[in-house]
Amino acid sequence: MSKEKINIGIVSKGRLKEQSEKILVKKKLKIFFDRGERELIGKVKGRPDISILFLHAREILEQLSIGNLDIGISGFDLLKESEINIQKNIKLEKELNFGHASLVLACRNEFIDLFTTLDLDEVADEYKKKNKSLLKIGTKYPNLTREFLYSRGVTNFTIVKSLGSTELMCAMNTAQLISDITQTMTTLKQNNLKILSDGEILKSQACIFSSRKNSKKKGVKKLINLLIK
Repeated sequence: MSKEKINIGIVSKGRLKEQSEKILVKKKLKIFFDRGERELIGKVKGRPDISILFLHAREILEQLSIGNLDIGISGFDLLKESEINIQKNIKLEKELNFGHASLVLACRNEFIDLFTTLDLDEVADEYKKKNKSLLKIGTKYPNLTREFLYSRGVTNFTIVKSLGSTELMCAMNTAQLISDITQTMTTLKQNNLKILSDGEILKSQACIFSSRKNSKKKGVKKLINLLIK
């Protein structure tokens, strides 16, 4: 990543990529490639001082935190899930009107007595007594999930890190509950899962972020102002 240029990170695929590119186009920052559209570093027409880097959403935040990126578009949920030392080096510049989703806590419909986190506290205690082990919660968001449940007095659980389709973890009996990001709830419902009535952990959307380490870099503030106005 060029230290001389202003480096902007956007998600490398999907709707977040498409919507992020639209923002740049609206600001007359048209991306082009020297070697074809599958190239992961783009240029901006008429702006040789800018590079566009296509990365995983989580990687954008990591690279912002260490100063390899100056500006990035990623999810608010991923910022809040990241370690504190990453969060403190990133500034939220603007919340965007796309990428809306919620991180929620869900269980199988067969848990007929489980509707709230208060119920979960009792279920977790009973599960521990009966099975001599802790209730398992599958997720890609261990920090947010743990913090949410601790704040509600639920402590008898263990986190199982999801590496793929979190919704399948209950069906495969690798977890009794999951916390997962969802936009429409459809996938959860189709996989026999219900959301606890007070189980919304976090609302999220795409955001423009900047690196605090590079706040005084030439041209960065002016470009941020262009993007957020």
